[in-house]
Amino acid sequence: MPPRPRLGSPFQLLLLACSFALAAYAGIRLFAGDWFGVALWIVGAALLHDLVLLPLYTAADRAVVRGLGAAGRRDRTLYVRVPAVLSGLLLLVWFPLISGMADRRYRSATGLSPDGFLARWLLITAVLFGGSALLLARRVRRAAKHRPPAPH
Repeated sequence: MPPRPRLGSPFQLLLLACSFALAAYAGIRLFAGDWFGVALWIVGAALLHDLVLLPLYTAADRAVVRGLGAAGRRDRTLYVRVPAVLSGLLLLVWFPLISGMADRRYRSATGLSPDGFLARWLLITAVLFGGSALLLARRVRRAAKHRPPAPH
């Protein structure tokens, strides 16, 4: 007989109930205005992700694994994956400002200039990949230092 699942402490159950209540409140508030527009946006985002973005980043990841994994170095793919995911997430969140599509709206809402978002995103991306390359170089150097010499 398999063991019974253990219930959490009363505090954990209270936190879980509160998180569900907060999610329900947010959902009600979100759908209170233009529920059709919100539902259309959610369905469109899911379709865009599943039909366009998922195949794209899956193909890119396979290319990285194939490129780095050919020499038995599959563990090094994280040094490309992590900065790529972080950079992609920043691009996803700030895309309207990075692409310049929300210039007037941003300026009217904040009173600030929207210039420079593309340059900052490119700089952050370069720093992420550069830092990852430095970490990889440090790891390779440390591994080479601790490797026993080859017999002659």
